[in-house]
Amino acid sequence: MLRLTQSEENYLKAIFTLSQDTEGAISTNDLAEKMLTKASSVTDMLKKLCEKELLEYQKYQGCALTNSGKAHALAIIRKHRLWETFLVDKLNFGWDEVHEIAEQLEHIQSTELTDRLDEFLGFPKVDPHGEPIPGKDGRIESVSNRILLSESLVGMKAIVMGVEDDQTEFLQYLNKIGLHLGTPIDIADKLSFDGSVLVNMNGKQVQFSITIAKQISIKPL
Repeated sequence: MLRLTQSEENYLKAIFTLSQDTEGAISTNDLAEKMLTKASSVTDMLKKLCEKELLEYQKYQGCALTNSGKAHALAIIRKHRLWETFLVDKLNFGWDEVHEIAEQLEHIQSTELTDRLDEFLGFPKVDPHGEPIPGKDGRIESVSNRILLSESLVGMKAIVMGVEDDQTEFLQYLNKIGLHLGTPIDIADKLSFDGSVLVNMNGKQVQFSITIAKQISIKPL
């Protein structure tokens, strides 16, 4: 079994995440920005991962995961999201508290532990932020009928299904205004001049900027 360092695993996860929003190879600069490091450090790591046949890399042309690299990345993401689910559902952590802890737990190597955790949790399909959890085989089931709040229509009734941004400050803001997974909402109005969305929820009306509206996914009812 191929053993990877925590840093190597973090790079694989980052490359996979970037690839979901980018067509073609991932540039060294984009990866450096994602990893908060220098481009030269990224290049050194890419060479190491390339030697382990986890990605394909050509100087000035970026990198892309091999099938093996993708499988490793999905396994890490699966562990991360299962641990987040465990922390929220079983230990009563808030959804804004679990990311950093799961970042540590995702590097546990035991496949048996991960499988037992999955079974213990009842094989959940999404994590506390609404993100799909990869299965043991690496497959991710698509969550149907989800749109972004920014794409909603006036008069639409919906429930909150997830967030695109799981940064602590953003989740704490949502906690403060009482928005969580499963919160029912009504789209009261959309302001044409700046794209803001007015939402009725929990007996009050809240205005979301277009930036925030693009970070909340909903399911129309």
